[in-house]
Amino acid sequence: MTDFAALLLPDTGQSARSIHLLTKDTFTDWLPKQSPRVRAAITATRFAGKAGELVILPADSADDWSVALGVTNAKVLSPWCLAPAAERLPEGHYRLAEGAPKGAALGWLLAQHKFARYIKPENGTGGRVLFTAQIAQIADTVAQAQATALVRDLVNTPANDMGPAALEAEAAKLAKLHDATLTVTKGDPLAQGYPLIHAVGRAAHADHAPRLIELHWGNPKHPHIAIIGKGVSFDTGGLNLKPGGSMRLMKKDMGGAAHALALANLIMGARLKVRLHLLIPAVENAIGGNAFRPGDVLMSRSGLSVEIDNTDAEGRLVLADALTKACEDKAALIIDFATLTGAARVALGPDLPALFSNDDALADALAAASAAQHDPLWRLPLHTGYADMLKSDIADTLNSAESGMAGAITAALFLEKFVTTETQWAHLDTFAWRGAAKPGRAKGGEALGLRAAYATLKSLYGA
Repeated sequence: MTDFAALLLPDTGQSARSIHLLTKDTFTDWLPKQSPRVRAAITATRFAGKAGELVILPADSADDWSVALGVTNAKVLSPWCLAPAAERLPEGHYRLAEGAPKGAALGWLLAQHKFARYIKPENGTGGRVLFTAQIAQIADTVAQAQATALVRDLVNTPANDMGPAALEAEAAKLAKLHDATLTVTKGDPLAQGYPLIHAVGRAAHADHAPRLIELHWGNPKHPHIAIIGKGVSFDTGGLNLKPGGSMRLMKKDMGGAAHALALANLIMGARLKVRLHLLIPAVENAIGGNAFRPGDVLMSRSGLSVEIDNTDAEGRLVLADALTKACEDKAALIIDFATLTGAARVALGPDLPALFSNDDALADALAAASAAQHDPLWRLPLHTGYADMLKSDIADTLNSAESGMAGAITAALFLEKFVTTETQWAHLDTFAWRGAAKPGRAKGGEALGLRAAYATLKSLYGA
């Protein structure tokens, strides 16, 4: 992974090139004050202070140059406003001419990250270093960049290298790093104790056997929180087979697990005052003679029977058993991440994770954090009027509404059946993918909702 700590350093007056931040409004006043050479460069490049525009500003000597970068607001910077500079400038050392980066350093770091596991290494990757006077923020910014990059890398890794065993290995790394306890349940104990997880994953090859991965960390006296991530390493749709076009990106169906792993790492790294329980139900939804079928009735860990309407609605099944376990262990707060429904994408598009919660205060805190962190979420209702869509004639519930309408809401209503009423719960239906590149955000796996959730937990349980 990119060494982000080497790209963001304390400003102690080192030699560095200046980056001037300009807007369309401030550009007009700034330009007449510049030298003839600078004005000529501005004219030649047609720089006008628009967000994302960049120009090299010459000085008296050829090696003495600086940079002008267009931003939307030079006083309130988004995390991504410096990313165009980090992507396009030569390797070297830089600082903002008008002061500290004011929260914009995250994009500077992530613009220099690349998923290169399967690509021949490039030469000359010294990086672009930013000096900052905001020394107290460096460690947290680097940690958030590392967490975001972890989500991207895990989601981008194809299913042949990112099956349930690989997700277990990632959890084991975190357990070793933070002196946490790792427990993995598979085989007959999984079939007996977590029947929905087992049923979804039982048709996979033995190398991709289903399992429940759990990590415990923290002081038992601190508030107990659970982070859950859907870990479907590849989703064929099961016997309700997906068409080829819909299956192409299903390596990303473990995006919820990637978010959960990254958030757990942030929590432990910041030593938040919590007792953390990380749960990842890890499966491959494969096709075989022993695959679960439409019409089957399966028993959940909670005791609720589930009639299978659609085997492609498998993520909510594995989450149900994990939610039950978290509630059995008396978690006071649960946040789950899942690439759960196409309906959420139809409603909100790729950039906005759908947020569901049984607690208004928790939902409000997440919404406020999402705005502050420029990590958007959008709350959808747990509309009880749609509960009848999950009624079964022969079981306690269907796993999927037959009509297909309100799909994100009915999926969340299904999950809510496995959460105790006294537990604060938030469910993030996230896409975990970016279909088109933006500055600092490459096409491919993406962390969506991660920083909002982390900021919320920091505000509640800060060290």
